[in-house]
Amino acid sequence: MYIRVFTQMAFIFVFLLVSGVSLAATPKHGLAMHGSPKYAANFTHFDYVNPTAPKGGKLRLAYRGTFDSLNPFILKGNAVGDISSLVYQTLTTKSYDEAFTEYALLAKTIEVAEDKSSVVFNIRPEAKWHNGVALTAHDVKFSFDILTNKGHPFYRSYYSHVKEVKVENDHRVKFLFNVKDNAELPLIIGQMPILPKHYWQEKEFDKTSLEYPLGSGAYRVKEIDVGRKIIFERVTDWWGKDLPVNKGRYNFDEIEIEYYRDETVLQQALFSGNYDVRSENIAKAWATEYNVPSVEQELVKKVEIKHKLTSGMQGFVFNTRRKIFADVNTRRALNYAFDFEWSNKQFAYGAYKRTNSYFVNSELASSGVPKGRELEILSEFKEQLPSELFTQEFVLPKTLGSGKDMRKYLKFAKDLLSEAGWVLGEDGILERNGEKFSFEVLLYSPAFKRWFNPIISNLRKLGIEANIRIVDVAQYQSRMETFDFDMAVGLFGQSLSPGNEQVNYWGSGKADINGSKNIMGVKSPVVDAIIEKIISAPTREELVYRVRALDRVLLWGYYLIPNWYIDYYRIAYWDKFGRPAKTPDYDLGLEDTWWYDDAKAKIVTDKIGK
Repeated sequence: MYIRVFTQMAFIFVFLLVSGVSLAATPKHGLAMHGSPKYAANFTHFDYVNPTAPKGGKLRLAYRGTFDSLNPFILKGNAVGDISSLVYQTLTTKSYDEAFTEYALLAKTIEVAEDKSSVVFNIRPEAKWHNGVALTAHDVKFSFDILTNKGHPFYRSYYSHVKEVKVENDHRVKFLFNVKDNAELPLIIGQMPILPKHYWQEKEFDKTSLEYPLGSGAYRVKEIDVGRKIIFERVTDWWGKDLPVNKGRYNFDEIEIEYYRDETVLQQALFSGNYDVRSENIAKAWATEYNVPSVEQELVKKVEIKHKLTSGMQGFVFNTRRKIFADVNTRRALNYAFDFEWSNKQFAYGAYKRTNSYFVNSELASSGVPKGRELEILSEFKEQLPSELFTQEFVLPKTLGSGKDMRKYLKFAKDLLSEAGWVLGEDGILERNGEKFSFEVLLYSPAFKRWFNPIISNLRKLGIEANIRIVDVAQYQSRMETFDFDMAVGLFGQSLSPGNEQVNYWGSGKADINGSKNIMGVKSPVVDAIIEKIISAPTREELVYRVRALDRVLLWGYYLIPNWYIDYYRIAYWDKFGRPAKTPDYDLGLEDTWWYDDAKAKIVTDKIGK
C-alpha cells in the first residue's frame, strides 16, 4: 500500500515536470533581478540605517514650484511629489545598496512561477490603513484596475504585460502575465502603490483633489496651505514600524515641505533658517554663494557625498516630431554648436563631466568600438544602423575650452547641414523646402539660460535662429506631457538594472502617447528590438551587453545634445541631524534614514532662534 502511494506520487511528480505544468512556487522574502538578495530571510535591518535611531523632531524641506493636488497618480494637476512614498506603500520595497532587489513590505512573501508567467503576493494580515481598516488582496486588485484605467498613462504602459489579476483569498493575490521569462515583471508589480478600495470606489479618481488621502504608510497628511506648504506627520501606531525593512527608518515626527516660486529666494531661505536641507544643483552657486556666516560658523554643513548611481542622461532634447529635427545629420550638426569645455569653466568652475552615455557612471555605459557579444547583438541590425557605429568610437566634440577653436567645429556642422538639404536664404537664415530653420528652447529654470545663450550665438553663425522661452513649472510640465515644444531640457534617470521602463523612454509605441517619457519622439525598430532583448536578458552579464548596445544606438541617433553630470550629492543642511555611519550606494536616504538630534538642534536654535 505504501509502495503504491509512493509510486503514484512519483508518477504525478514526473508527469508535472514533463508536461510543463508548474509546481507550487516557493514563498520568498525578497526578489533580485539577477542572482540572490543580499539580505537573508531573517535579516533585522538594512546595513545603511541606524536601527536605534531616535524618533522625533521635524525635517523642513523646500522645493521650487507649487501644487494644486494631493493625487499623484493622474496626469492632471501638480501633485506633491513626496506624497506617494510617505503616505502610500507598495507590495515590496527596494534596498538602496543593491542594483535591483525588492523585499516584501505589504506582502509577507512572494511566489514567482518558474517560467516567470505569474507572481503571487501573500499580504500581511497585520497590514492596515490609517483608519484601522484591514488592507487586503482586494485593495491590490482595485489599485491595479484603477491605475491602469483612470491613472496616469504611465501605469497602463508599465503594467501592459499583466493579463489578469486574481484575488485567491483576502490575503493572496495573483498576477498572470501575457509573456514568460520576463524577470523584471514580478519586481515592478511589487512597486505598484496600493490604494484603499473602500475610500476610492465612490470618488472620482481621475480628478485633482485636495482631500487628505488615506494611506497605509509611515506618514499621513497633517496640514496644507494650497500651493505653498504641506506638513506630514508620522503615524505613531503604524502597523509596519517594526518590520525589518522599516527598522531605523522614518524617524521624523513631521516632514514639512514649503514651495517657492523663485530659485534665488529659495536659496536665501535656507541661510535664513526657513528650512533645513538643500540639494544644490548649480555648480556656480555651490562654488560662490555659500560663503555666508552660517556656513563659516559650521551651523550649516556643506558636504559632498559620493554615490554609485548611474547619472542617466540629461540633455537639450530635440523634439523629432518637428520637421526641422527629423533628420539625424541636422541633429548631429547642432551638437557641434555646444562648447561644453568653455561653458564648464565659465559657469561651473570646471565641476562637471560631460555626459557621453545614457547610462553614464556605470558598467552599463558603452565605450570604444563594439566587440564581442555586444558586436554580435548589434550585427543583427547592421543594415539599419549607421556604418560608423561599427567602426568608430562615439565621441562628442571636445574643445580646448578657450573659445578660440570653435571655427573648425562650426565648419563641420555647416557641412552636415548642407548634406541634410539646408541652404542659406536671402535673410541669412537657413531654409529647406520653404521652411526656415527657427526654433524655440523651452526652459523652466533660468539657470539653463546662461548655458544655452552661447549655443544660440554659435547657431546664429550657422544661419539658425533659436530663442529661449522660460515658463513656470506647471506650464512646462503641461507642455512636455503634450510634446508642445521644439527643444527642451530632458532628464532620463536610469537604474542599474534597466528593463521595462525603457519602453516608456524610447519605445515607438509611446512616441505619440501624451504623458509618456518618450519626449524625443524616438521611433526606431532597432531600439524597440533591443529593448525587448534587455527585458528578457537571462543573466546580469547578458543584460550589460544588451544595454550597451542600446546605448550606442541612442547615441548615434543624436536625439539630444548631451549635458553634464557629477557623481556625488551636493548637500547643505543645518546641523540638527544625525546620519547613519554608512550612506547607501544608490540613495541619499534623507527622509527615511536621517534623524533629528536634539542636542545639535539646541545649539543651532540658541544661536539663530529657529
